[in-house]
Amino acid sequence: MAKQRESRWVKAVVSRIVRFVLWFVTKPDWRGTEHVPAKGGAIIALNHLSLADPLTVAHFLYIGARRWPTFTMKEGVMRIPVVSAVARSTGQIPVKRGSTDAVKALHEAELALTRDGASVIFYPEGTCTRDPNLWPMTAKTGVARLALTTGVPVVPVAHWGEQHIMPYGTKKVRLFPRKRVEFLAGPPVDLSRFRDQPLTGTVLREATEAIMADITALQARIRGEEPPAVPYDPRKARAAAAGSEERPPVEGGTAAAADSTAPADDQAGAKSDNGGNSVGA
Repeated sequence: MAKQRESRWVKAVVSRIVRFVLWFVTKPDWRGTEHVPAKGGAIIALNHLSLADPLTVAHFLYIGARRWPTFTMKEGVMRIPVVSAVARSTGQIPVKRGSTDAVKALHEAELALTRDGASVIFYPEGTCTRDPNLWPMTAKTGVARLALTTGVPVVPVAHWGEQHIMPYGTKKVRLFPRKRVEFLAGPPVDLSRFRDQPLTGTVLREATEAIMADITALQARIRGEEPPAVPYDPRKARAAAAGSEERPPVEGGTAAAADSTAPADDQAGAKSDNGGNSVGA
């Protein structure tokens, strides 16, 4: 029997406040809400643009798709007194990264999906995208693992516009004029070819790539642009940057001489692995 995860009165108050604020700040455009299951456990997998995302995502899911949003939230957020009380009263799941508590959070998310029939929101990238053009980047494998162990559908959702409200890396909030925020949900990701396979690193990475490919394709439809052929990988970017800093100056500074070191950077980047199992928050 499904467990009631939220306090009804807190849920009512919070939803009304969020709706009031966002209707004044954003011009929402929601499409594809029919792909979000009306009931039962569902993983809602999205790209991550801005620290404003959680509010707009919650707005889309609760008002547009008629499902209560359950987030996996950074443990630091849960330490803020009022925020912590509200988060716990609305069924949110704390995640303490880099510890055994992350495994506990995964287990709680699994219970929310399978026992409580919740719609649980995940950012597979684990953080706001670092892609220079804000395309979805490579992701962690926790969402794929959860999907394959629970069997619940993964609904890919892309969104665009929150970067105009609160760009990542800045504390400036631009509330006016109202910003257009677009959401597009797609049909559940086809993970059938992975269902009966052992959960090896290769299987989890390929399943993760399938999830992110669907999210990227949806964002490309919103933007009317062609996404990069290869997703941005922050680990490879850091490795390449470190290699550039350590490399001695090339005499003459010619482009040809500089290009001669590129294969070494590619090899260093190829050793980087994005197969961590963090759920993402």
